[in-house]
Amino acid sequence: MRFLKLGGSLITDKTRDNTPRPKVLQRVCAEVARGLAQAPGPLVLGHGSGSFGHTAARRYGTRGGVHDAAGWRGFAEVSVMAARLNRIVADALHEAGVPVIVFAPSASARCRDGVLVDLDTGPLQVALKQGLVPLVMGDVAIDSQRGGTIVSTEEVFAHLVATLHPQRILLAGETEGVYADFGRPNQHIVPVITPANWEALRSGVGGSRGADVTGGMASKVADMLALCRAHPGLEAVIFSGLVPGTVERALAGQTPGSTLRGG
Repeated sequence: MRFLKLGGSLITDKTRDNTPRPKVLQRVCAEVARGLAQAPGPLVLGHGSGSFGHTAARRYGTRGGVHDAAGWRGFAEVSVMAARLNRIVADALHEAGVPVIVFAPSASARCRDGVLVDLDTGPLQVALKQGLVPLVMGDVAIDSQRGGTIVSTEEVFAHLVATLHPQRILLAGETEGVYADFGRPNQHIVPVITPANWEALRSGVGGSRGADVTGGMASKVADMLALCRAHPGLEAVIFSGLVPGTVERALAGQTPGSTLRGG
């Protein structure tokens, strides 16, 4: 069992509103198809919202809560923009020969003060048993305290881990891994990150280029480390999908970029 996220920074231009990267997306989806052919087995796909959902969410402050009529209209707009990119991704996967089926988290997700507490996984599990490839995404969600909020793809993955027990979470983004001393002349990729070396690295890890309401790289690493620690044997790999062949190699079991382990 593997989870693979196609990051918003990979499949969209996060510095320009609602701008996909069709050539990158087409190549990456072809790599997913080849990776599945070479290394068969269950796969859950996800994608970020990039310059689609994140831009609208930042405009309305949706992550922090929805409290008035204007906020709910913004909530609806974020949903539409996330779904628009989801359609683009699903179409590209379908054209590449991947038997993809979309599961929008907003259809059943429930949060409490920004934390995802419930998500109906039954239909998704049936799809996996039938050899289909579920596709989830960062999306809006109803929140019992905030009214509405946003759940990231990583948060959806984290919720699914307890039920599906993947061995690897593959996070394909724009950067080649987790950089220490990001933006400085001596920046370098850290090959393995664990709780033991994370605190020393945290201050030098960068944020996000362009809009990102769910946190940048430092937040992603911290969340993935906590997840790996809670589920012994699970590892996460952060790597660049812009480098041709890396998605295919990652699905085949190789470890480009940075590997995160819980211990």
